[in-house]
Amino acid sequence: MTDDDIRRHPSDAFIAEVRARFPTEREVDTVLTRKMRRRNGPSFRAVALETLVSGVERLIAKRLGYEISVEDARWLSGGASKLQMRFDLHWRGEDGAADAHVVTPLVVRMEPAASVTESSRRREFEVIRAAEGTVPVPHAYWMDPDAEFLPYPAMVYGFATGSAKPSQDAAKVTGLGQNYGPALRARLAPQFVDYLARIHNIPIGAPPVLASFDRPEVGSNASIIKQVNAARRIWEEDRIEDEPVMAVVYKWLIRNAPPIDHVSIVHGDYRSGNFLFDEQPGEITAWLDWEGAVLGDRHQDLTYAALPIFQHYAEDGETILVSGMMPEAELFAAYEQASGLPVDPKRLGYFGVFNRYLVSVLLLAASSRAARCAATHQDVLLNHVSGMGYLALSDLRDYFRSVTA
Repeated sequence: MTDDDIRRHPSDAFIAEVRARFPTEREVDTVLTRKMRRRNGPSFRAVALETLVSGVERLIAKRLGYEISVEDARWLSGGASKLQMRFDLHWRGEDGAADAHVVTPLVVRMEPAASVTESSRRREFEVIRAAEGTVPVPHAYWMDPDAEFLPYPAMVYGFATGSAKPSQDAAKVTGLGQNYGPALRARLAPQFVDYLARIHNIPIGAPPVLASFDRPEVGSNASIIKQVNAARRIWEEDRIEDEPVMAVVYKWLIRNAPPIDHVSIVHGDYRSGNFLFDEQPGEITAWLDWEGAVLGDRHQDLTYAALPIFQHYAEDGETILVSGMMPEAELFAAYEQASGLPVDPKRLGYFGVFNRYLVSVLLLAASSRAARCAATHQDVLLNHVSGMGYLALSDLRDYFRSVTA
């Protein structure tokens, strides 16, 4: 069998070997193992809207203990990794009074057969619940983490209002070089920094809070190594072709993993395009896409927001704005003031490498594999972004050289 055949139809022995080589968090291991075993199952078929409606009605009725109805269901566009359906839930409301009739707009967020980011709906549900009240997020109502009611694992949360892209720059893929313009940027940028500072200062607490997350220990680098292993495991499971630089960088990331000095909720995809905003007052209304969240080092979010793929030049043609917000140095300084947490240049270098490594994995391996297997509703988009993987790989190589020079 060729390498491609092995990854397209993985044997139990191949799955076990990759799991043993790259140990990671319990829930991450569960998700990635399920992904590999799914490849030997039925081919991808588009999920009908009626199937989601039926599954959501059964899920919610089971959780509530009484009959409900789902009406005005329609697909939600946007996003490269999950299927989303908006609907109106007719129920008794949060109080559950028998004579009440409440209509609540909700969203079901479900995995496709394969994705650019294989992730846990259980973890996403838990972290949204943990962030609620500290930053604007849609309320997480129910989850179906093991696909008991729906074709694939899913969760149900509140419908959040707002736009992901400014009206004057709406033609771009959301978040990639997004230009908010000077007026809107001036209103959004302080909130962008403040909410990141708030997220990183959320008390972690003890289980059952964030129960599906492995808890890092201050002074240990074990949790960071698990994250590096997770990225490397995805590379080994999904890659179309090998790239020597990926092996070199992986070994460096393992050898140089810094011990954690402060455990934070790390959003994992904190950037332009992953928040909704009301354009008129310039207010962020909701932070979305928490599927990559981990308990870890704050520098991971800081360097992710500053990746070149999310940057653009300001109106002067010279100043680089990270995530379309502000220059990198200003972002880090503003974050220190807002969070009360130090920004360590050495950690910035490490996580700058880590995030570039992760992006290369997701574009060159996960996106390419999902598109090649025709296992998602977003094949065209994933083929497009996988082509950007070689730019990401070039950026990884150059940045790695600068950090290790």
